[in-house]
Amino acid sequence: MKDKIIMTAEGFLQAEEELNELKTIRRPEVIKALKEARAQGDLSENADYDAARNEQAQIEARIQELEYKIEHAEIIDNKNKDIVNLGSVVTISYDDGEIEEYKLVGSMEADPFENKISNESPLGVALLSHKIGDIVEVASPNGGYNIKIEKIA
Repeated sequence: MKDKIIMTAEGFLQAEEELNELKTIRRPEVIKALKEARAQGDLSENADYDAARNEQAQIEARIQELEYKIEHAEIIDNKNKDIVNLGSVVTISYDDGEIEEYKLVGSMEADPFENKISNESPLGVALLSHKIGDIVEVASPNGGYNIKIEKIA
């Protein structure tokens, strides 16, 4: 991983909240489940114990990942609404008249189901540093296409 992880303030807070939940709620729950499974006796054929150990490993890995992200986070606060930058909410229109709204975020926060696109994605790269009214070409594996920036918030 890179030394700096670019995040919006919102993404940073979400990472902190998830880390806090894992450490204060999920980790103790798994430790309790492990103790209960151990109390059942023979661990060699204990499915509850194996499941709890697997969950514990996943939680610990996620805690490490979040701690790394938070420690190496570079928070971008986009105050300039004149140009598209990380943290911008951009309304674009396609040639067919379809209008979409996307939030430009760091790659760690990207979630296409919530219309959060990475600054490293083809659309994100095309949008960066452009202004309202600009028509930009988006590189795509199927050939490029043009979009127009309608609004920046």
